[in-house]
Amino acid sequence: MRVKICGLTKPDQAVAIATMGASVLGFICVKQSPRYVSPPTIHSIVQELPPIDCFGVFADASMQQIEQTVDLGHLSGVQLHGQESPNYCQQLRMALPHVEIIKALRLRQPDDLEQLKTYAPYVDTFLLDAYHPDQLGGTGHTLDWQALQTFHPTKPWFLAGGLRPDNVAEALATLSPDGLDLSSGVEHSPGDKDLTKVAQLLATVKSITEGGTTLA
Repeated sequence: MRVKICGLTKPDQAVAIATMGASVLGFICVKQSPRYVSPPTIHSIVQELPPIDCFGVFADASMQQIEQTVDLGHLSGVQLHGQESPNYCQQLRMALPHVEIIKALRLRQPDDLEQLKTYAPYVDTFLLDAYHPDQLGGTGHTLDWQALQTFHPTKPWFLAGGLRPDNVAEALATLSPDGLDLSSGVEHSPGDKDLTKVAQLLATVKSITEGGTTLA
């Protein structure tokens, strides 16, 4: 089970979360976001980290912007959170053959899942998030977990949307994602992580996935 803590802005928090046992750190590369960090800032943070996957989160960015940010920030993954087409993903796959490509889908209704089939040949991982008309992520809104019980994609997937230390056990009792993505559920405010909540979350996930905790 991969656990991705997204929306990091502070170097000391990034280092702390990396050493706590998170699998992935996410950096928001969308300027309109309150959690935005510039490529030079990503570079400076990543330099301080122990070995860990680091993803950049983009929304309808140019190929050049993504390639430059990946290079400067030494990113291992690119998360596409906008309206990127399958053709765009194919081009990005060719441009960045050794970088994990994650296509996010903000679900309005279960039928939206059908479109993921067209992305599967060109991406490595999917991410499902809650839809909000004005925000791309970090909304604190949960998905309808019951409606996702028949979701079995051909690629690994992250569950996002309103996850917190106090509801992650319920989420994992209902669904079997390959990873969890958290942002607002472990924050004091946008970009300022609550390290106590992060520790609680990671401990809960570890007890469930490694300790044989009964979820029923």
